[in-house]
Amino acid sequence: MAVHTEIQYAHIEQLFLDPLNPRLGRNVASAKLTQPKVMIQMQDWALDELAVSFLESGYWPQEALLVVKELIDGKQSLVVIEGNRRLAALKQLKVAIDGKATSSRWKDIARSGKAPANLFNRVPYILIDSRKDVQAFLGFRHVTGIKEWRPAEKAQYIAQLIEVGKMSYEQVMRKIGSKTPAVRQNYITYRLLLQMEGHEDIELGKVEEKFSVLNLSLRTIGVRKYLQLDLEASPNAALSPVPKSHQVALKRFALWLFGDEKTSPIIRDSRQVDNFGAILESKKAVEYLERSDRPSFEVAFRLSGGDEPQIVNLIETAADNVESALSRAHLYPKSRKLESAIKRLDLGTARLIELFPTAHVKE
Repeated sequence: MAVHTEIQYAHIEQLFLDPLNPRLGRNVASAKLTQPKVMIQMQDWALDELAVSFLESGYWPQEALLVVKELIDGKQSLVVIEGNRRLAALKQLKVAIDGKATSSRWKDIARSGKAPANLFNRVPYILIDSRKDVQAFLGFRHVTGIKEWRPAEKAQYIAQLIEVGKMSYEQVMRKIGSKTPAVRQNYITYRLLLQMEGHEDIELGKVEEKFSVLNLSLRTIGVRKYLQLDLEASPNAALSPVPKSHQVALKRFALWLFGDEKTSPIIRDSRQVDNFGAILESKKAVEYLERSDRPSFEVAFRLSGGDEPQIVNLIETAADNVESALSRAHLYPKSRKLESAIKRLDLGTARLIELFPTAHVKE
């Protein structure tokens, strides 16, 4: 049986945190990562909140850890695949109760109540034969389920299924309960991130922080065209999404979208991503971005003609308001305020007719 159904119990010292946990990040997770270093990486995972809950309510068997037997420091050990945050909270709480709290917060938690009986020496777990056996569960729970990983972590997990598990996009889709296009785009975006890693000029940390923005940008025709990126690529073809001939374009793209230590990104809000794609569809706007040391998003957007719909909407709204005013303006023939407003309208309309003479309607 791949995933056993019997709940077993172990002392927390018999249970080990997973050094390969995707939540640690691709630059941290490693089989060589020691347990103390794993714990350091998990300090900002709100462990204190769980610890308070454990003191008040104990540890429920239905929240059993999922465990696999693997080597830790050369010894066969129980390694937690699902439930690392819970185990870390228990370990940190035990240290605090033993008088070795790492902060005043943990001292306060340790003093706040008495630990339930067997909290630390009977931790429930379910044994799994291998990591592969629990892939479907983890995929659904963290990629599409209620306990979602961050965007970059999701994409990394999908990449592991494809590259290590040798799965197709469709197989991953069935495993994690997502849609095939979403799986494919997440994988290609992750491979693009790895491709950026090879450029010293790209601030990879900034890209990872806004991985969802990178993923969103690939939906636009302009970005795909500028990078010569195929969003329909097979896993093998997607290993290096951007061709060698467009590596300079890739560096520029990363700078515009994410910035670096010296330069701010031209995109300030994820809602601008679609307009950014429109900019990259315009040769004139791209030339402006590439020649400018401090390009402006607004200027580039105007050069791309992207604000035309907005201008059309302004004119149409003005026309609607004029038509509405005509139905009642005759009631105020002596109004100085109305006359002043009409003069202002006349000046604006005259200027627009100069710009678009064929728009003039002859009586």
